[in-house]
Amino acid sequence: MTTPVPPGPAARAVDRIATRLLGLPPARTGYGVREEAVPVRDGAVLLAEHLVPDTAHPLGTVLVRTPYGRGTPLDIGSARALAARGYHVLVQSCRGTFGSGGVFDPMVHEVDDGLDTVAWLREQPWFDGRLATMGASYLGWTQWSLLTDPPPELAAAVVIVGPHDFAEVTHGTGAFTLLGFLGWSAMVAGQEDGGMVRRLLRGARGRRALESAFRGLPLPAAAEPVLAGRAPWYRDWVSHPDPADPFWEPRRVTDALEKADLPVLLVGGWQDLFLDQTLHQYATLRGRGVDVALTVGPWTHVQAALAGDVAREALGWLDENLAGATGRARRSPVRIHVTGGGGWRDLPEWPPPTAPQVRWLTAGRLVGRDPGRTGPVAAFRYDPADPTPTLGGRLLNPPAGVRDNAPLEARADVVAFTSEPLGAAVEVIGSPVLELEHHTDNPHADLFVRLCDVDARGRSRNVTDAHLRLDPARADGPVRLELDACAHRFAAGHRLRLLVAGGSHPRFARNTGTAEHPAEATTLVSSLHTLGGGRLTLPVAP
Repeated sequence: MTTPVPPGPAARAVDRIATRLLGLPPARTGYGVREEAVPVRDGAVLLAEHLVPDTAHPLGTVLVRTPYGRGTPLDIGSARALAARGYHVLVQSCRGTFGSGGVFDPMVHEVDDGLDTVAWLREQPWFDGRLATMGASYLGWTQWSLLTDPPPELAAAVVIVGPHDFAEVTHGTGAFTLLGFLGWSAMVAGQEDGGMVRRLLRGARGRRALESAFRGLPLPAAAEPVLAGRAPWYRDWVSHPDPADPFWEPRRVTDALEKADLPVLLVGGWQDLFLDQTLHQYATLRGRGVDVALTVGPWTHVQAALAGDVAREALGWLDENLAGATGRARRSPVRIHVTGGGGWRDLPEWPPPTAPQVRWLTAGRLVGRDPGRTGPVAAFRYDPADPTPTLGGRLLNPPAGVRDNAPLEARADVVAFTSEPLGAAVEVIGSPVLELEHHTDNPHADLFVRLCDVDARGRSRNVTDAHLRLDPARADGPVRLELDACAHRFAAGHRLRLLVAGGSHPRFARNTGTAEHPAEATTLVSSLHTLGGGRLTLPVAP
């Protein structure tokens, strides 16, 4: 066994800066780093970086399994920070990435490889039987994979913006999540090419190539100039649009939500792609009586992974549940940030009690009284040759989050319904529901709806939205859309604005307007949408 190598002056300086920026408590000890090689059942060897604390009394071991390499910026707020506070940390590269053996097929091998890694840990003289997991995004997936058969040593988990059902996040709306998962596939396919400068230059060229791929049809062929055969999984993802297809079984680990019986800290962001999965995880674990805590901040996916609040909460959770510190690390099980100036709130559960407040759609307006049947209130034509563009929202990568929606609202294929200025502040906490009387001359159509906050200066900023690919057999008639959960304070004098469109491209692959298979479609047919009124039900805090 090799001797751990202490970090150099530059790394120590970065650690000190990160401690200040993230608001972490002072380091408790020094640490060193050594390389490890972990054999798994099929003969592959997975490489890992072992961060060893300089203490005779370590606090336990934290396992971090990642496809993104060892020593990434995420380590500043996780692995290195934990090692400097007394934990052994094993950062392991998933198979087929950064020197680990085998072939990387996203999601598929993480259950077996995680369990084999824990079996290896049991044989190490430095492992004292106390284990936790931690990580964001795909690193959350690797944790849920391990929890499908929880090892007895596993004492705690910190899952940050991590999914558990990949079928749902790729095709749950009925349309393929194009922007997120073509972009992710391209990033992973090229993440080991050359040094930092080369990757930055390639990234600039890659963004232009991705724009072309988003516009092209059919989807798998359009992506090949970007992927160059290095992400074979992408064609499979696009080609299996039915989440019930057996193809997706090894790509969902929902069993973990029924088997996990250990303290789990969940972190989400109101503008994170995986928000609905995080909230589902919380509801399922809480319903089973598991010790689960939930934090949802104003963050996008990337912001949540790097937030100082998250780093501090994660350290407190591990100190309590792995190291055995006395006292609860949190004041309440649920902590949410109410956007729009509401600030942080401690809650006993999610969602909190609310009362429904209804707004009805009339011609261009959201009104507080039912106007009765008034005939069509709006119409627009969606043209897949010039699809309604994506502007902010729950995306995997920038430009995610809250944006000025003026460019979207100026388009002829977007209709808006706006309330009068509010006489008093209204806090919407939960999932708004839109019931819409909808008609289309083409049954192959989508709907995209968005709730915005319009301030006193007229700036319109997105709060929450929803997308739905309509069932061709029932595209003409009443439609119900549940918008994403939110916690937002609409200030007095502000207005509510509801946008309705026929898509959001390339966030979601456009509906080409035909019955062609989504992976083969090339024909583009427009659709005329007519709205015959509807009502928006808001969950309003008392």
